[in-house]
Amino acid sequence: MHEDTDLFTVGQLAQRTGLSARTIRFWSDIGAVSPVARSAGGYRLFDAGAVERIELVHTLRQLGLDLPTVHRVLEQQATLAEVAETHVRALDAQIRSLRLSRAVLSTVAKRGTSTQEMTLIHKLAQLSARERQQIIDGFVDRVFAGVEDEDALVIAEFMRELPAALPDEPSVEQVDAWVELAELVCDEGFEQALRHRVVNSGPDNRIEFGLNIRPLVIEHAGHAVTMGIAPDSELGRMTLDRIVPADLPAAEQVSLLAWLDTVTEPRIERYWQLLNLIHGHTPEEPSVPAFRWFADGLRAHR
Repeated sequence: MHEDTDLFTVGQLAQRTGLSARTIRFWSDIGAVSPVARSAGGYRLFDAGAVERIELVHTLRQLGLDLPTVHRVLEQQATLAEVAETHVRALDAQIRSLRLSRAVLSTVAKRGTSTQEMTLIHKLAQLSARERQQIIDGFVDRVFAGVEDEDALVIAEFMRELPAALPDEPSVEQVDAWVELAELVCDEGFEQALRHRVVNSGPDNRIEFGLNIRPLVIEHAGHAVTMGIAPDSELGRMTLDRIVPADLPAAEQVSLLAWLDTVTEPRIERYWQLLNLIHGHTPEEPSVPAFRWFADGLRAHR
């Protein structure tokens, strides 16, 4: 203290607070901590309240608040709660950005991409929910343009289902899935192949097939694939009978084979797998081998 009073010099404040004298002088110069008097030699003198004020400024600065915001709190132009709430929102945004950057870099590391590809991946991941949805909607609109079949339009709506946004902490798998999905829907070959199937399938029972036959194909044809049973064998015929009746009408078989032409396209299955990954779900095991076995069995025995 100075001359048996309750006043402190800059050096004494530095000793009490653990901060440098230079920092305290700077805060004093900008008005964050004001001296209450001057010594005979012209040195700044501070009262005991300056210690608490300096400690508050130090704490707020460590929490990341800039000096103008700190000054507003000190001058009671904003409450500490208001400033804290604003800062929390800013920190949340920074955290989301850092998590996304981490996921993007992990995707780049896993893919071994070039500088140009890394820039593309980062841009794709940074797209807003609306921009991501526009990419998917544009793809689906082109594939299903002019189609009036109700079952096809139901599937089109399923294909549009993206989450409103990537999660606050996207996994590497989710970022990678979104990038792969964006690449897939920009692939003209895939778009044309899917468009061909949609336009040329005609009216069918694809919703019914998906609900009723798909589980049987996964179970029985999937088991046949695992066991190495040939679809044109007698065991293959017995397996086929567990999926569809032997007296399946010819017209329904034609419709069924048209549906199988779609579900045996691996890129279509990959589309659904990627949607599941983006939603944070674990995709099912690939089913294309089972459906190909089923299609071969139908052609061999019906």
